[in-house]
Amino acid sequence: MHPIRFIFAVHNHQPVGNFGNVLEEAYQQSYLPFLDVFEGYTSLQLTLHTSGCLIEWLAEEHPEYLDRVAALVKQHRIEIVGGPFFEPILAMIPSRDRKGQIEMYSDFLKKRLGADVAGLWIPERVWEQSYIRDLADAGMQYTILDDSHLKFAGATTDKLYRHYLSEDDGRTFCVFPGSEKLRYLIPFGQVEHVIDYFRHIAETVPDEAVLVHADDGEKFGSWPDTYRHVYEDKWLHRFFDALCENSDWLRTTVPGEALVAVEPLGKIYIPDGSYREMTEWVLAPNQQNDLEQLRQDMQSDARYPVIKQFLRGGFWRNFKVRYPESDEMYCRMMAVSARLNKAVAEGFSGADIDLAKESLYRSQCNCGYWHGAFGGVYLPHLRNAVYRELIKSDNLIDAATERRSPWVESQTADFNFDGKNEVRLTNDKVNLLVLPHRGGTLYELDIKAIEHNLSATLTRKPEAYHQRLLRRYAPDATERERKIICKQEGLERRLQYDPYPRKSLVDLFYDYDTDFDAVRQQRVGQHGNFVQAEYNAVVRKKPDRIQILLSRESEAYGMPVRIDKGVTLSEGSSVVEIAYRLSHLPKDYRMHFAVEFNFAGMPGGADDRYFYVPQRDGGYHPRLHSRRLGNLSTNLDLTSGKELALYDDWLGLDAVLSASRETDFYAFPIETVSQSVEGFELVHQSVVVQPHWRFVADASGVFDVEIRLHLDTSAAAERDLKARDFLKDAALVLVGELV
Repeated sequence: MHPIRFIFAVHNHQPVGNFGNVLEEAYQQSYLPFLDVFEGYTSLQLTLHTSGCLIEWLAEEHPEYLDRVAALVKQHRIEIVGGPFFEPILAMIPSRDRKGQIEMYSDFLKKRLGADVAGLWIPERVWEQSYIRDLADAGMQYTILDDSHLKFAGATTDKLYRHYLSEDDGRTFCVFPGSEKLRYLIPFGQVEHVIDYFRHIAETVPDEAVLVHADDGEKFGSWPDTYRHVYEDKWLHRFFDALCENSDWLRTTVPGEALVAVEPLGKIYIPDGSYREMTEWVLAPNQQNDLEQLRQDMQSDARYPVIKQFLRGGFWRNFKVRYPESDEMYCRMMAVSARLNKAVAEGFSGADIDLAKESLYRSQCNCGYWHGAFGGVYLPHLRNAVYRELIKSDNLIDAATERRSPWVESQTADFNFDGKNEVRLTNDKVNLLVLPHRGGTLYELDIKAIEHNLSATLTRKPEAYHQRLLRRYAPDATERERKIICKQEGLERRLQYDPYPRKSLVDLFYDYDTDFDAVRQQRVGQHGNFVQAEYNAVVRKKPDRIQILLSRESEAYGMPVRIDKGVTLSEGSSVVEIAYRLSHLPKDYRMHFAVEFNFAGMPGGADDRYFYVPQRDGGYHPRLHSRRLGNLSTNLDLTSGKELALYDDWLGLDAVLSASRETDFYAFPIETVSQSVEGFELVHQSVVVQPHWRFVADASGVFDVEIRLHLDTSAAAERDLKARDFLKDAALVLVGELV
């Protein structure tokens, strides 16, 4: 029996923007108890990766934990694995940012933990061969990928027990295969079965083997039912006991030692890919179901062990196709990265540039850009965190380049890399991005003072796992299908899919008698050819004012109709002016026209986030004596008004829609049904507000209306001022006490 070197690698991560109570719970249930147990086994070694997002929180909230890790690093019991600081998918960020993030994190880990970092964790194990030149240039020597990566490169099962050498552009790099079998055995299998597997390898592999477990640390306590299993039932204690008892042939090691002690198996070039489950989640729902069915059908086929090594799912980058919202964040991130790089090339430097880079790097955290077993892109707080850091970075670049006075500008370019131009209107208060070729819609609306994108919405779409939800009560449902966990009852009745992206300035023609319930429940057809259609765009400029004029001649109700809509922004103003003109309308024909707005990041179900009708008959603020209409999950069908407002106390934002003529308003929430680590759940994504008008065109064949969207952040500014005054007073008291 040949000896085995076992690399026990654990990856701890929490995304940028996650809630503090979630991080604290993960710390108490996973990170801290794992360290408590490991410290007592002085003969064992551990390989540890902690993402920069998490380590910043630990440094702030639990520095004693990092002190303990640093002591174990000094004792050579823990080898620290680095990587890009804020856990981005390396395939989605520019080369300069890859190297920048890796070098930044290596420097941090050296200063805080005393670690000389030579290896990196590849976030979500999303691999592309061209990474190697950047990884090597950033000082990295090795990584750990799933053994499935190497199988797709042609490595057979009996050749997965040591590291390989790979190369790109003349740079060499080492790759350890992480065992998928160990990922599932640890900690879910019996300890005896894990040791039996090690023994089997020791007896069958002709040379000294290196086996690697590399997986999430949260499965040691934070995943459902694992705290009891791992700590209360002592699984981890028993596993560590077993490693010590079999140390004559099974010894723990770390990658740095293995690179020196064991020769590589050879050279290999690894195709683009990620772990198996990820390659399935990126597929369209019908393809996911087809692949799963194929696997089930082939399980009993004697050829399956050979065939499955050639069964591959999709390509990670196509998450940006599956979820256009992911692509919007990606494209916005690329624009900020390019702008920052340009500022640095032009010689700008200093604290604001450094902070802008840090915010850019935070925005690249991968978790909000995709979706699989966990919430991901479905979680508004993760998307909001991405945009918050991007807007903050933009604001800091403005400060660094001394762009502080009121201003307004426009830019026309292919911002989203779709081969057609978009239009950007921006001033010192807000930033707008418009898609002329997709209905003339507004797809990003950044409020700079509160660093919030009011258009960070999510469109409801089918998911493969929705079929499991629908089958929950089917007569022939299996026991497993009946036992799926739902955080709310009746979720199968809440499944809805949107016929168009939930953005703003969506131009809709309904039946004249269409009612609110039909619109809310999507039991309504479209009688116009304007949604997602191409508009002509012209940008008109004055020194202090810029307008994009969008025009389309098409049909509504089978008759010619023209829509002109102008979106205007003035310097120093947080008011978006929108003017509509419908012309060529058929005389005496009854029409029902609506304009859809979507407001994101203003959750429903909270008393401090609500609709109201402004009252303007006095000198006071229109909200303070307003008529409240319910929280932002309320369904509204209002008639004969001119204003509707949404207030979010947490953001400190008043969003007031005002129309120039009598207007009816529909308002309702957009909620998705998605899966998370805790089961299926309903998630509030945005609030739809549709000003709409029923009218009969006169002889002029024209209908005009002006809409103003006033974005008032004075509540946030007042709160910030009070906070600064409080801190100032506290500092004065402290100085007085010291004196």
